[in-house]
Amino acid sequence: MAAMEYNAGNIVVLEGLEAVRLRPGMYIGTTGAKGLHHILWEIVDNSMDEAANGYATHVGVVIHQDNSVSVTDNGRGIPVDINKKHKKSGVELVFTVLHAGGKFDNNEYKFSGGLHGVGASVTNALSKWLNVNIYRDGLEYRIEFHSPKSGKKIKSGIIKTPLTQIGRTKKKGTTVSFMPDSEVFGDEIISFDTVKNRLRELAFLNKNITLTVEDKRVLGDDGKPKKFEFCYKGGLIDFVNYVNEAKTKQSNKIIYLEGGTDNFELQVAIQYTQHYGENIISYVNNIPTTDGGTHETGFKSALTKALNEYARKNNLLKAKDTNVIGEDYRDGMTAIISVKMQNIQFEGQTKSKLGNPEVKGIVESILSERLDLYLNESRNKDIATLIVKAGVNASKVREAERQAKDAQRKKNAMTGSVLVGKFSACTGRNTSINEIFIVEGDSAGGSTRQGRDRSFQAVLPLRGKPLNAEKKQKAQIIQNEEIRTIVYALGTDYDRDFNIADLKYDKVIILADADQDGAHIRAILLTFFYRYMRQLVTEGHVYIGMPPLYKIEKKGSVKYAYDDKELEKMTADLKGGYTLQRYKGLGEMNAEQLWETTLNPRRRSLLRVTIEDAAEADLIISTLMGDDVEMRRNFIFENANFNKVDLFAKKLGG
Repeated sequence: MAAMEYNAGNIVVLEGLEAVRLRPGMYIGTTGAKGLHHILWEIVDNSMDEAANGYATHVGVVIHQDNSVSVTDNGRGIPVDINKKHKKSGVELVFTVLHAGGKFDNNEYKFSGGLHGVGASVTNALSKWLNVNIYRDGLEYRIEFHSPKSGKKIKSGIIKTPLTQIGRTKKKGTTVSFMPDSEVFGDEIISFDTVKNRLRELAFLNKNITLTVEDKRVLGDDGKPKKFEFCYKGGLIDFVNYVNEAKTKQSNKIIYLEGGTDNFELQVAIQYTQHYGENIISYVNNIPTTDGGTHETGFKSALTKALNEYARKNNLLKAKDTNVIGEDYRDGMTAIISVKMQNIQFEGQTKSKLGNPEVKGIVESILSERLDLYLNESRNKDIATLIVKAGVNASKVREAERQAKDAQRKKNAMTGSVLVGKFSACTGRNTSINEIFIVEGDSAGGSTRQGRDRSFQAVLPLRGKPLNAEKKQKAQIIQNEEIRTIVYALGTDYDRDFNIADLKYDKVIILADADQDGAHIRAILLTFFYRYMRQLVTEGHVYIGMPPLYKIEKKGSVKYAYDDKELEKMTADLKGGYTLQRYKGLGEMNAEQLWETTLNPRRRSLLRVTIEDAAEADLIISTLMGDDVEMRRNFIFENANFNKVDLFAKKLGG
């Protein structure tokens, strides 16, 4: 066979926005629901940058009946004059050229969440059509883009109607309307709840800015579209109140501190609750940093130093006492940290961990000064003393827990593994491909054990329900046999001693029946993972297995449907003459069926549990799994939808 000729003619150059269309995942991560909302956030972020820099007071999102979306702000309006270098209007450049925008030299925007300048153009590339109305200098302008299909090829984001002055106006700002392309996103549609939660979060982070969301697809009892408006004068103080709404407080007082330099702003709000553990939620330029970073490190260092100095100064720690460590001072604490800065460096491509090394020192310096002033004001003596005493008590509890854990380890070593008789390990030692199924009940556990591929799949059946980690003390939780076996099987330890590097399995898969008991078990396990092994969730190791709900058989041919929508489509195609079986539980499937539908990586469906919004996740767990019955009842009444997956996993971001 002759070698193919390879020369300059073989080099393919993707022009305009073709690269985005060809490889959308490179720009938005996924073409699923998360990617669909990503192209909306890019437009919302542009409007929020106008607001955060003092040019706009209102940002509104409208979801239309045809599933298109509009984003409106009352900012300056995108420039319409001609760029001398590129011979195109500013608005055309913004929506047709990657890496075009006003965010690279810090002249137009002191602080910006849109870091790469690809946002608006990527949204345009992945939309059927996109229209921009600009209200500027008393005039209204409009430009229209579309992505027409020619044969098998789609031209992305090209101008349909050039920039045109269409009249006079008293308004100012910009409206961007677009239709996400089903060729890219399939049947995915914009979620009202997802938009509502993000806009509420942005309103907390940018006090006195009004954000609205309206869904014209859904009419309320008054016959009007569903609509919410958010505006918070208290900013982070209101945010902490919202997050801790379902928690019992140690003190109703919220510590609020702020400070900054010419190009750096820091805001912190802190409240202490009676719940175990710490809950730090941080942001940089409105971007959630769920994996923390140097701003959180600086915060922790300043807090520990200031509290120990206060304790020594006020004789709450004696000369013979050692300093209280930071995690003890943070026990029961909810803290929200918001940083606004320039030249952000994130670790990885997910914008989830701040990497700028200089930020640690800046935050530590600002916060040390502000905390020292706050703690030593006479009016704050009660809260300062409460925090220090709680920290000293937490250190004593931690030492008692350490001794109990050491004793348990010795007991396990003497009596053999706590897992003997119920845990079926896999034979492979490659942790990057190994997976463990945590299965509801011995019957389902037996079928799973027989149906699995033992070379990389381990099985841990649960003989009873684990304890609810939201309602029990830590000492009670670890004494529960089911919890202890999970901790032992995963190999990571838990809580303060948790180490993700020791995880024995890449996937931790919860496999439970699609009924009320199964949903409860999933909720309990997810609560435990979130509170005591959070990195399992944040790093994407936790999944929910999706066994089929229906078996459809016709003339010896068997198919499985995983939800009612899929069943409806399958039965319509079969046109009668079939038998239908509704599975009530995993135990009704034999080993072969379980492998074919639920265990086989080539055919199964898994739901990965993620945390898109740490604040919302914390509130949901406190509400659904905590002690406030009325809040839980109201939440379930407003949100319950068990059609495909249970509410708890869906709300966590699965």
